[in-house]
Amino acid sequence: MSAHVDTAQRRARLALRQGLAGAVHPRKTAEEVAAELVALHATDPATVHLSVAARLHRPSIAAVESALYERRTLTRMLGMRRTMFVVPSGFAAVVQAGAARAVAAEQRRLLVRHLTETGAGDAAWLQDVSESVYAALRRRGSATAAQLAADEPRLRTLMVFPQGSQYVTSRVLFLLAADGRIVRGRPLGTWVSSQYAWSCLDDWRSEPLEDLDPAVARTELARAWLSRFGPGTTADLRWWTGWTLTHTRAALRALEAVEVTLDGGDTGWVLPDDTGPVDDPGPWVALLPSLDPTVMGFQSRHWYLGQHTKSLFDRTGNAGPTIWAHGRIVGGWAQGPAGRVVTEFLEPVAPSVARAVARAADELTQWLDGVRVTPRFRAPLERALSDRAGTVVA
Repeated sequence: MSAHVDTAQRRARLALRQGLAGAVHPRKTAEEVAAELVALHATDPATVHLSVAARLHRPSIAAVESALYERRTLTRMLGMRRTMFVVPSGFAAVVQAGAARAVAAEQRRLLVRHLTETGAGDAAWLQDVSESVYAALRRRGSATAAQLAADEPRLRTLMVFPQGSQYVTSRVLFLLAADGRIVRGRPLGTWVSSQYAWSCLDDWRSEPLEDLDPAVARTELARAWLSRFGPGTTADLRWWTGWTLTHTRAALRALEAVEVTLDGGDTGWVLPDDTGPVDDPGPWVALLPSLDPTVMGFQSRHWYLGQHTKSLFDRTGNAGPTIWAHGRIVGGWAQGPAGRVVTEFLEPVAPSVARAVARAADELTQWLDGVRVTPRFRAPLERALSDRAGTVVA
C-alpha cells in the first residue's frame, strides 16, 4: 500500500527545503540557495537576485555578482525546457548532459530546416558559421552579439518567413550555449540588464565541463528535483525537465523512486529515504519574484496556487510576483513608479499575515533602494498593481 503525503506536508517540505521558512533554516550564501532550488530561473536577470534575496534576508547585489562573475561558483546556462538558469558550477555538467544536450540537438534540427526552407543556408553552412563565431569569441576573450557579428558577418544572415524575418544571430549563439561551448558573462548594464557579453565556457571555468552519460545525468537531475520538490507527479517532473515520458520514467526507475498518494487522488514520487513526515515550520510569509523556482517547479499547481492562475500568470504560463503565506500563494506584488513595493491579497488572510506581508514589502522596498524591476513577462495583477500605484489622485 502506498504511503500518503497530504497537502500540508507538501507545503511544509517546500518551506523547509527551499529556504522559505528562514527562521528555521537560515541561508548564508547564494550558492546554497541555488543548490536548494536545484536551479535559479534566469530568463529574467532580476529573478536571480530577487530569488536569492527572498531567502537570504536581502544580501548585497555584490555578493550574488561575486558568485556569478568573480568566484564563478554559479554558472548561467541554458538548461531544462530551453530556459536560461543559474546553477551551482559543480552541477552544470549534470544539467548540460541531462537536459541541454537534447535541447541543442532539437534546436539544431529546427534551425537547419529553417535555413534550408528560406534558402539562407544548410547544415554545413551552420557548422561553418558556428565554428567561425566560436573562434572569434576565443580571440576576443569576451564579446557582445554585435561584436561577434562584426567579426563574422554571416551572423547577420536574414531568414525570411511568410510571417516575418529573423536574423540568425540569436539562434546561432543559442546553439553554442546549449552545446555548452559559450556562456553569458556579466551584464553590460546594471543587475537588471538583459544584455550580456559572451565568453567561451572553457575560458570561463577553471576546469572543463565533465562529459557525462545523458541517462546518468538525467537520473541525477531527477534526484535533485525530488529531493527539493518531491513529492511530485510524473507529469511535474516531465514538465520541469522537458524530457520525454520515456526518459522521465527511466529516471524514476533508476532512482527506485517510491510511489505515494496525494490529496485529490494524484500519484506522486519521493526518494526511497524520504517517505517520512517533516516538521511543521510554523507561520511564514515570503514575497517571491516573477519566475521564482518554487512557483515554477510544478506543472500541477492547484495545491499551492488555488484559483489564482489568471491573475498571477501570463497567457504562456510565466509566473508574476507572488505573496506566499504558510505554503500557499495568497496574492501578488509589484512596484510603483517610485519603487515602492505594493501588495494585494486575492483571498482573505489573518491580520497577522497582513502585518507580516506589510513588513516584508517595506523591507524589500528598502533593499531595492529605488531600483525599478519590471518583470520580463508581466502577469495581469502585477501590471494592474504597478499602473494603479502610479496613478496620482488629485
